[in-house]
Amino acid sequence: MNPPHTICFMDGDVAGFGRTSLRVRGERVISVGLPPQRDDVVVDLRGDRVLPGLINAHDHLQLNNYPRVKFRDAHRNVGEWISDVDSRRTSDARLAQAKQVPREARLWQGALKNLLAGVTTVAHHDPLYPVLRASHFPIRILTDYGWAHSLGIDGEASVQRSHRETPGLWPWLIHAGEGVDAAATREFGRLESLGCMTANARFIHGVAFNSDERERLANMGAGLVWCPASNLYLFGRTADVRMLAARGCVALGSDSRLSGSRDLLDELREAHATGMVLEEEIESLVTGASAALLRLTNRGALREGMLADIVILPRAMPLWNARRADLRGVMLGGNLLYGDASIASQLLPSDDRAGIVVDGCDKVLRRDIADQLQRYAAGELGVQWMRETGRAA
Repeated sequence: MNPPHTICFMDGDVAGFGRTSLRVRGERVISVGLPPQRDDVVVDLRGDRVLPGLINAHDHLQLNNYPRVKFRDAHRNVGEWISDVDSRRTSDARLAQAKQVPREARLWQGALKNLLAGVTTVAHHDPLYPVLRASHFPIRILTDYGWAHSLGIDGEASVQRSHRETPGLWPWLIHAGEGVDAAATREFGRLESLGCMTANARFIHGVAFNSDERERLANMGAGLVWCPASNLYLFGRTADVRMLAARGCVALGSDSRLSGSRDLLDELREAHATGMVLEEEIESLVTGASAALLRLTNRGALREGMLADIVILPRAMPLWNARRADLRGVMLGGNLLYGDASIASQLLPSDDRAGIVVDGCDKVLRRDIADQLQRYAAGELGVQWMRETGRAA
């Protein structure tokens, strides 16, 4: 077998390094700042930004074909919203139609949602269904972690058992403080009394956590997964993450489309709009800080030896201002999966390219991924297959 070729991205604005080169061989970054070598495949980026693949710290992949719904103006606790949705899964036509789609197809749509937004790793807050571990699944799924849904759904005994059985080096994830009522406010203390307030705990939402609780959370080395779009939609407010973000204790999650934003890029815009996070901190919420909170030591930055999960953005474009059609390239383990034809023509054989239209812009998706999506009929709003590929437009 021939050794993998080396790709040298020239004149890219590489995160953490500025205008320089980035060389990739196989699934790893092999150097930053070195000139191309003989036989390298050279891609001149002309100042385009080069970022680590984004990390979505909270999603429910199988729920992204559902519409965003609520059945009252605002909720006091997420339990109300869950009850409202559950009671209408068959009577509400929108929910009933979404429920009929096979789960594996929904998981693939969740993968497409993330891939088109530059996400290469997702913390899926549900069981690790077999397809999520398959080698052909187009995004990485967090596997070394423990989780409970919430105190309200699982109960104290199950939550405590889940925490106890999670290795200390793995993150332990749970929805907590998701609401604005007394029950949500009590959850920090309940989790503390159960012994679940530990350095590996990652609390999703935390809307009801007060300033003292947030300070204690940071001091113990725990973290918060912030989903402002979902919080603002359901409750009209979100967690105050200013101090936590400054201390590197926050990661951003999109949540599913049942309550959250369309994708992680939209979530970044929501985060920016709150004014709670400095512009220089925002990108870390989906790269370095997120990798650290999820205990992922091989991604979240572009350094020698790290996974070659890469997002290419137009020159000078802030990530929080990007939309999925803006992404010039998304690579997973050194393989281009999605991007512009100009980059795909250099990195993908013509037979491996499938044309798609994303939000009105012509793009390329790697053909094996397109074939799987077509197999599952995993549709996506704003995405069409180009007619010349022989697929439905």
